[in-house]
Amino acid sequence: MDRLPEITEKIHQALEARTRARDQALAQARLVTRHAAQAIRAIHRAEHEAAMEQLAEARGIVEALKRDLAVYPELFYAGYTQDAIKEYAEACITCALIEAQPLPDPEELGVEYATFLNGLAEAAGELRRRCLDILRQGYSAEAERLLGLMDDIYETLVTMDYPDAVTNGLRRQTDIARSLLERTRGDLTISMREQHLEQVIQQATRRLEREGHADNPGL
Repeated sequence: MDRLPEITEKIHQALEARTRARDQALAQARLVTRHAAQAIRAIHRAEHEAAMEQLAEARGIVEALKRDLAVYPELFYAGYTQDAIKEYAEACITCALIEAQPLPDPEELGVEYATFLNGLAEAAGELRRRCLDILRQGYSAEAERLLGLMDDIYETLVTMDYPDAVTNGLRRQTDIARSLLERTRGDLTISMREQHLEQVIQQATRRLEREGHADNPGL
């Protein structure tokens, strides 16, 4: 037992270092989430430069997390760390798809495959939000394009039939994406019908006006 104090001190130092790394990772994860949310907010407002700045900030922190936690892989793969990186992936995917840019791949973003897929699934919700913003002004081809992207996302997700332990709960996100897709398709259908009805009414009104002038040329 003479060595116990020495062993105990070594353990204390190791656990202190791990605790500091964990606390720093938690703070960094919160920053990543904040920058990702601000990037999505900016892209919905058509503020491209602001969105890109936020994504760059988030990417720098993600890279720092990977570097700082290299000796603590259990912290890097912890739920709070991967959730924050998922938010970063979602923001990058959302910005690219809304602006009709090429979809970034996991290697380009520097994220795990399961994290990328979950970010892709959650991007469907932002595409629905964008669709609804567009539909407030009436049906348009852009809303149809976004619906097509949502459909592509869902069709991809359903092929990932692997255990949740491997995909970090992707099955639930896939079910949510399907629900969002169905609701958005319904919203677009209603908007299209309303626009068509409005056009029919306008055409009928103009025709009646022309006929009225023809019957009463002096008016």
